[in-house]
Amino acid sequence: MITMYGIKNCDTIKKARRWLDDHQLEYRFHDYRADGLDRALLDKFIAELGWEALLNTRGTTWRKLDESVRASITNADSAAALMLEMPAIIKRPLLCAPGQPMLLGFSDSSYQTYNEV
Repeated sequence: MITMYGIKNCDTIKKARRWLDDHQLEYRFHDYRADGLDRALLDKFIAELGWEALLNTRGTTWRKLDESVRASITNADSAAALMLEMPAIIKRPLLCAPGQPMLLGFSDSSYQTYNEV
């Protein structure tokens, strides 16, 4: 089964969930805030996608950080610590399905590959 990771009030999450619903794809939604995020799962995401891709440096959460905090994020460990502390800083949505590569972000064309799962 497909699992979508993110935060429920995110506009991009809403678009992605609507796409999955419209295409009648079953999925489970995992809200980082409500359901939590542990280091082992985050490490799995980092191993496949890279910490740089997961860290949303274009969002409000990143922009509100003090410059010294932003400058301290230089490797997977420092990025993971920040993402665990502030899950809203993780780029979303993140889609996972058995036997499929993880998809980060939302686009019709990339989600089409999950339509065949």
